[in-house]
Amino acid sequence: MIKDFVFTSQSVTEGHPDRLCDTVSDAIVDAYLRQDSASRITAECAISKNVLFLAARYASDAVVDIPEVARSIIKQVGYRPCDFNADDCTVVTSLIEQSKTVREISVSSADDEEMERITASHQTTVFGFACRHTPELMPLPITLANRLTRQLTKVRRECDIDYLSPDCTSQVGVEFVDDRPIRIDSITIITGCDNPESPPTFECIEEDLRHHVINPVFQQAPIKPDNMTRVIINPNGPFMRSGPAVHSGMTGRKTDSDTYGSFARHCGSALSGKGPSRIDRVGAYAARYAAKNIVAAGLAEQCEVQLSYSIGLPGPVSVFLTTKGTGVIDDVDIRKRLLKHFDFRLGAIIRDLKLREMTKKQDGVFYQKLPVNGHFGETGLPLPWEQTDKIELLMD
Repeated sequence: MIKDFVFTSQSVTEGHPDRLCDTVSDAIVDAYLRQDSASRITAECAISKNVLFLAARYASDAVVDIPEVARSIIKQVGYRPCDFNADDCTVVTSLIEQSKTVREISVSSADDEEMERITASHQTTVFGFACRHTPELMPLPITLANRLTRQLTKVRRECDIDYLSPDCTSQVGVEFVDDRPIRIDSITIITGCDNPESPPTFECIEEDLRHHVINPVFQQAPIKPDNMTRVIINPNGPFMRSGPAVHSGMTGRKTDSDTYGSFARHCGSALSGKGPSRIDRVGAYAARYAAKNIVAAGLAEQCEVQLSYSIGLPGPVSVFLTTKGTGVIDDVDIRKRLLKHFDFRLGAIIRDLKLREMTKKQDGVFYQKLPVNGHFGETGLPLPWEQTDKIELLMD
């Protein structure tokens, strides 16, 4: 196995069309759960030049104006009207209301027999991962790439760099020796320009991004850029058009930056746009919860947990765990502890992580914040699957 290498992960800002579609889809999930926490809802979104397509299936007592939810999110992102006008865009919908008899039973009071009746409606294999690169036990490349995109959004909204478009991307390459991150190999930022009539010079863009974005992010980073670090900023010059006017977007096309930046495996299914009854979303959270607790307990330097589910069954048909040789005890013994202290049945995941209550607990907006802030790691959000409350149990 190669232990000396450079690994690069990428992230995108809130105005990237794919990320926008994720946010719209999760805003629809929140809108239903805000009114009816027992709602079953899946929502998907696609966007192109002045056209928005929304598809949703729901079983709920809630009444939600889905197109209006989408328009409000797009307005918040702040595109120029010539790039995308939320008020005048064409909205095409495919909305299917399902029987309310398929709404979720209450898991908070369900006994074991009732929990067995809460079954997966989709076949999927999900992954959770944790490692010791960062205090939040996430891979370093995606952590830094996500910090850069959050900082890009921050400085745009606070007008520190007033010509930035909502649509920007970042990449961070980290050099590893003996599987440990030792230096920053490259930093790449691609920005759109919101002032095409008077575009900034390349020198201005580079100075602004170094001062307002790169330096603040890496001041707090465990590894700093050095004289050999390549800093790549808009090598083709500033983009005069960006967002949906230039490239289309769709829910679920940024699963690498949603998860581990491709440093570890992830499920091909989208995380966003799915309510708590969808195992391909909440199973990924449960797997991360398990992997993080194993690493936090000191049982391994890194850990991957794989859960496979079949339609009609309440729990996984298989549970696989690997520490890739970094465990302090045998992986078989770690797996035994995992199965003893974690319940991976769908109903138990919803109950233990309180996934139906999170929207109301967070003043009506929770899932909508995940695409931009991040589903895992340091997000500034109270993510129940990021808790390390099983450490003592796993030590037995």
